[in-house]
Amino acid sequence: MKHEDNLVPALWPTQLPPAAGRKRDGGDAQRRQVETIRTSNRSSSETLRGDSNSSKTSSNSSKTSSHSSKTSSNSSKTSSNSSKTSSHSSRTSSNSSRTSSNSSRTSSNSSMTSTPPTVRIVHSGQACNVEEELYSERVFIIREGDTLQLHCHVTGHPRPQIRWTKTAGGASDRQGDSALLSETLKITNISRHQGGRYYCKAENGLGSPAIRSIRVDVYYLDDPVITVHQSVGESKEQFYFERTVFLRCVANSNPPVHYSWRRGREALTQGSDAGVEIYEPFFTQGETKILKLKNLRPQDYARYTCISSVRSVCGIGDKSAHFSLNNRTAPPSVKLLLDDPLVVNPGETITLVCLASGGDPPPSLVWVRPGGEELPKRSVVNGGTLTVPAITVDDGGAYSCVASNNVGNPAKKSTTILVRGLRKGRFWITPDPYHNDDNIQIGREVKISCQVEATPPEELQFSWLKNGRPLRSSERMVITHTDTEVTPGTTNLDIIDLKFTDFGTYTCVASLRNGGTPEISIDVNISSTTVPPELSVPRGRSHLVAQEGDTVDLQCLVSGKPKPIILWSRVEEGGAAAAAAALMPDGSEQTESYDGVLRINNVSREMSGTFRCSTSQYNGFNVKPREALITLVVQFPPTVEPVYTEIRQALGRAFSLTCRLLRAHPARLLRYEWKLGSRLLTVGQFSDQRDDTSYLVKALNREGYGEYTCDITNEAGAGRCTFLVTGKAYAPEFYYDTHSALWQNKPRVYGFKLQWTQMEPNAVDRILAYRLGIRQMSQSRWWEQEIPMESTIQKGELLTYNLTELIKPESYLVRLTPITRYGEGDATERIITYSAPVNPHLREFQCGFEDEALCLFSQDKTDEFDWTRHSAATRDTKYTPNTGPSSDHSGSKQGFYMYIETSRPRLDGDKARLLSPTFNMNSKTSSSSSSSSSSVTNNPTYCFSFYYHMYGKHVGALNVFLRQKAQTLTDSSVWSLTGNQGDGWRQAKVNIHPIAAFQMVMEGVRGAGIEGDIAIDDVTIEEGECKDPPPNNLRSLAPLSSPHIWQLCVTLSLALIGRQR
Repeated sequence: MKHEDNLVPALWPTQLPPAAGRKRDGGDAQRRQVETIRTSNRSSSETLRGDSNSSKTSSNSSKTSSHSSKTSSNSSKTSSNSSKTSSHSSRTSSNSSRTSSNSSRTSSNSSMTSTPPTVRIVHSGQACNVEEELYSERVFIIREGDTLQLHCHVTGHPRPQIRWTKTAGGASDRQGDSALLSETLKITNISRHQGGRYYCKAENGLGSPAIRSIRVDVYYLDDPVITVHQSVGESKEQFYFERTVFLRCVANSNPPVHYSWRRGREALTQGSDAGVEIYEPFFTQGETKILKLKNLRPQDYARYTCISSVRSVCGIGDKSAHFSLNNRTAPPSVKLLLDDPLVVNPGETITLVCLASGGDPPPSLVWVRPGGEELPKRSVVNGGTLTVPAITVDDGGAYSCVASNNVGNPAKKSTTILVRGLRKGRFWITPDPYHNDDNIQIGREVKISCQVEATPPEELQFSWLKNGRPLRSSERMVITHTDTEVTPGTTNLDIIDLKFTDFGTYTCVASLRNGGTPEISIDVNISSTTVPPELSVPRGRSHLVAQEGDTVDLQCLVSGKPKPIILWSRVEEGGAAAAAAALMPDGSEQTESYDGVLRINNVSREMSGTFRCSTSQYNGFNVKPREALITLVVQFPPTVEPVYTEIRQALGRAFSLTCRLLRAHPARLLRYEWKLGSRLLTVGQFSDQRDDTSYLVKALNREGYGEYTCDITNEAGAGRCTFLVTGKAYAPEFYYDTHSALWQNKPRVYGFKLQWTQMEPNAVDRILAYRLGIRQMSQSRWWEQEIPMESTIQKGELLTYNLTELIKPESYLVRLTPITRYGEGDATERIITYSAPVNPHLREFQCGFEDEALCLFSQDKTDEFDWTRHSAATRDTKYTPNTGPSSDHSGSKQGFYMYIETSRPRLDGDKARLLSPTFNMNSKTSSSSSSSSSSVTNNPTYCFSFYYHMYGKHVGALNVFLRQKAQTLTDSSVWSLTGNQGDGWRQAKVNIHPIAAFQMVMEGVRGAGIEGDIAIDDVTIEEGECKDPPPNNLRSLAPLSSPHIWQLCVTLSLALIGRQR
């Protein structure tokens, strides 16, 4: 590995000079305070690079490791970038003399520090249980209405991007939701429909994405519903009717519900009464429970209770429903007090009355509309009465009254409301069909048709007027009407042998027989000027060229009298599929126009093509439609790529910029123009064979940095490619998988090993230094320190900088900015979070579980159930006898202990694991000199002891594991005991020999029955060998200890050891 001397002064000064520490909040320099942020004086965990003979430090009060040479305590003057250290006012040069442990560089292949992602899903919140599936991830069980919280813990460098998805109807229930892109997936008030398999996907561009899943099972129990049915069967041999009643109980639930029945206070079971049969239909798979009362007897008239239960899983209590059966019990019947159909005028208030004519218990009444359509918003429902004020045509239709009392089938009666109205009046003129001529001529036949939609259709009536006077049907003027059952209704006036005296205005009048709505009148003029339509396009308007974004008017001139409606549509070549996709600007397939003009606002390139205008038969002649075509060409500026891109280049390098043409109209006579800022570089014209243009920079100089633009132009405008050429360095990428990143060796401060790699370090000029900014999360003040880089950083090289003297329990925001000759590059930030120590004395850990925090013990998230904190004073009176302790280890009934509850729903072999806090190891390593790399490492020995209570004939097993957190997580068995050990507390002691950060795992295994509670109390960890261990201890499976003992540094490292932030 490559290494480097220390890169910063040994101690951040009380009053930081500009080169060493700069306050970014703009405060008065005279008010600068002492910042307790130091660089480490201990040796880094990596071997350091540099000349140990020339390395000097300025502090006489602190010692460096064997790789650091001792320095004089006298004050040595340095350059202006000096800083004060410890209690001596000695100064060091930040450019030449550096403490070797403050910063280090680990040179490695990118494969060493660039690692593919890994994923682990853990949960928190209100889980009922977590089970293991055979071929998949865990099953997380939660009660409906609780909060689901899943954490996706990832490792990998660069930091992987995380995304949560879900299958089965709602993975991506909310695609793009920012909550799905964070490490934590949180769903408050979870519903049953949000159950399913959730996937956490992490990817950082290396290898395949890492994916893990967990199935969320939402438990719920709805109120049960009892329905009653009766069958009447006739026996051929015996002439009597057997009355059999079925009581069916249904409740929606997860997991499957268990039903029980009561008659009054009597519990009903299969076989308890010869006249009662209880069964579950096969096809319902346990979702219903049916109580069959055979040949109904007097004692069967009683109050029945159905109790539904999911056996209190997730704390869901039982629910019940009741039904009183008597000799009056009957299904509902209903009647309507109104006409069917009910014909009303618009604006009137209607009242629909529904009465229950039978049924016991009394049925409930509900008004509904077919297809789930809602009742009118203005409507008012009062029992079985529905009132609709100011009724409109849209309120017409079918209405149903439904009566139900859970006996038999619901009863329903329906009625139809017809709101009187006339709509869509149209007319057309049909010339003599026996002559091949569309014109009206004297002596020939002509027919005038009038059409109207009416409600109700049977009330529609027509009348005709000529010049305002009533017209009756005659031999030469024949008036006919379509059948009233046909809608829309149509009336025809046939004029046989047209005469000059027949010219005039004919009026068709449509009305409803009983009134209630205004009549519709349609005037049609028949004269010598009544001629069929002709359609044309104004000269020069059949081929239009427009710019994208303009407003375009397409016009067809229509002549004739009367003038018909003009229909606009698009004509597409390429078959029916293409034609179907060609829609009008408003999204419809056809648009009506009364003046022959189609206006398109803000025309787009998609509107290019051919448009058809044609005459409609309505309000005109019923002849073959007249048509005309107009071609619209929409010109648009060139579309180019890239629209904007940033290019990072070092001085002196050659590179080229390419702007590509994607599409343009017109696509000929295209020109390009390259500029740097406002300075013109080159111009030219596209050839037919090229669709891109490039600009070459042979050797980049400082004046070559800036914004390059390439404009490609046609008649419609220009498309621009923009290239920002800069020498800014890419952002560094923090390394989150540092092993034992945080350490604690002083009462009030802690240290942190900051590691990172540089993204694309060779893309720009050599990185000269990093600017490190740091501030407490609770403050706004920034302090900065420059970290010089004396050699070229390689891609994938791991850089290390140790921060010490961080104040407990503060969290810090760290910002890292690379610096080149060009200036500052992109910065990146991360948060350093402090984790509190378990025991302030550091050499001994004790826990009697007397506080609710459990001495920072935690439940394993991957087991089947949890340990429970308990005391005999609060013990449930319904506890399982013949198992479990009656007091804690000291004999106090008020004292607390941890135990496993083995009652239902626990199963044989279920495991509960309790995890101790994580304890860090601080190794004491010595080396003879800088030229010698050999070192001797001494394994520590600790005594782990606890008290256990294993009483009951079904006791399973109690296992203890040593979990070590090195580069891989390993569990080693150190103690185990099975079976009934009697009604008393016993002590266990075992020596452990950790070689890395570790936890102790206490695993309780459920036995064959409910009398198998296991309890533990008074857990301790002490430095040194166990003294007088009990005879029933098993030997430790960990390596044997050496004569030397490491110092045990007890530190909670939930956020530090092996954790991906």
